[in-house]
Amino acid sequence: MKEEEQFIERRIITGLIISTEYLESVRKIWSSKLLGSAAAKMISNWCIEFYDEYHTAPSQEIESIFLKKSKKIKKADKQDIEEILSSLSDEYEHQDKFNVAYLLDQTTQYFDECNLKLFIDDISNELDQGNILQAKKAAYAYTPSIAVEDKDIDLSSPSISEHIKKAFATTSQPVVKYPRQLGEFLNEQLVRGGFVSFMSSEKRGKTWLMLDLAIRAARQGANVAFFQAGDMTQEQQLMRTSIYLTKKSNKERYSGKMYEPVRDCIYNQLDDCKKKERECDFGIFEGKEISFLRKEITKRELKEAADKNPDYRPCHNCSPYWKKPWGSPWLKKVNTGDHLSVQEATKAIEKFFGKNNRRFKLSTHANKTLSISKIDNILDVWERRDGFIVDMIMIDYMDIVEPEIGGDFRHQENDKWMRARGLGQKRYALLISATQTDTDSYEKIRLGLKNFSEDKRKYAHVTAMYGINQDPKGREKEIGIMRLNEIVVREGEFLISNEVHVLQNLKRGQPCLSSYW
Repeated sequence: MKEEEQFIERRIITGLIISTEYLESVRKIWSSKLLGSAAAKMISNWCIEFYDEYHTAPSQEIESIFLKKSKKIKKADKQDIEEILSSLSDEYEHQDKFNVAYLLDQTTQYFDECNLKLFIDDISNELDQGNILQAKKAAYAYTPSIAVEDKDIDLSSPSISEHIKKAFATTSQPVVKYPRQLGEFLNEQLVRGGFVSFMSSEKRGKTWLMLDLAIRAARQGANVAFFQAGDMTQEQQLMRTSIYLTKKSNKERYSGKMYEPVRDCIYNQLDDCKKKERECDFGIFEGKEISFLRKEITKRELKEAADKNPDYRPCHNCSPYWKKPWGSPWLKKVNTGDHLSVQEATKAIEKFFGKNNRRFKLSTHANKTLSISKIDNILDVWERRDGFIVDMIMIDYMDIVEPEIGGDFRHQENDKWMRARGLGQKRYALLISATQTDTDSYEKIRLGLKNFSEDKRKYAHVTAMYGINQDPKGREKEIGIMRLNEIVVREGEFLISNEVHVLQNLKRGQPCLSSYW
């Protein structure tokens, strides 16, 4: 067998073993004769038998099935099966992130190829034996294999309920999840096939936010591909990753003792809360206006209050807090110790990615050398060479991705965003990127639809676009507050004024400490 055939058959067997959804989809057209490997045929038949009896994938039960059957299996085939089964430990760990839709597309293509080869072999055999009439009959009798997953559906067919179930599952299971208010704001858009972008002016933390998304996704079991399109070097990206994981800066001036924002409640600070679950029994800003605490208070005033009231405790204990705009910032002291060392960085990256077997690939390119087609080719190489099936694609950032057509610059931009959308759809992956805003955005308290750069048609290709906001005077940046607002959100109502506050400390690489409305 060719290497590519071995690879796809290994993928098919993995799907049959660990995914009930995949088994349900292929069962109706399954034929083990479409597989070339004897080991693959045996394992696939075991999986089908198990599914027919128990209506679920065998998962780790496949080991027990193999032990029962092993006495009647040839030695060479037994070794092949042992090798296949021993390689599945990683897949069991990431079972909930298994990319079923992408494998179904690959299976359809592979089965079509195998079906055609079998058809050609049948005709050739008849011709070799001089049976021209039989060869003609075989040719006339040929019908294409049934697609594992049809691209066309009949809404009146009895099977429509299965398609509806799949639609609900696909659109409701995020590839990566955030907690609390930020999760309520973002999670339903962070799904397979989604194309989410963040827009802001320069130096608002786009890359930090994308890194946070990527590492959270890896921690939650997703296969992450991070494409650095020229905004940073590989060394700079690795440094940021190290800072993020260790929560300490590589620069001495950002190390040691510092203040860091934490979420609090305006009514706790105003001493205007009588709830029994309240954390503190006194306030520190009695008599102040709510708008002052939410929109005007400075870091200097917060530091003075924190120094004068060391016993004050921030609060977010009551259930209404998580739904209402009651949030406000408070400051706590943290001590990061000495600045980050090479040894600490190495240990953190090896522990997070290596020892925990988290799959995160970083591909770094010079400015204006990385195109969407090149990204697609790289993902193909990783898939065949490493068995890496991507769940989340990060592109930092779209504005410096190399165009693939000539002509007007605006049309080049539109084409890039269209291709990016197609890439995520083709691979059934979540695609995340970012884009710069126009010059008017520098003086904006909140970004709007008019603040796009180059071509507004990029809005048509994303499933969601969010603005990254901080006030023009720098008050929020100094405290460590970022506001995300809705620019465009597909599937549902959206308002430019809908926003969530995110607390951060970029000095030690933490773009999303907590959130509030």
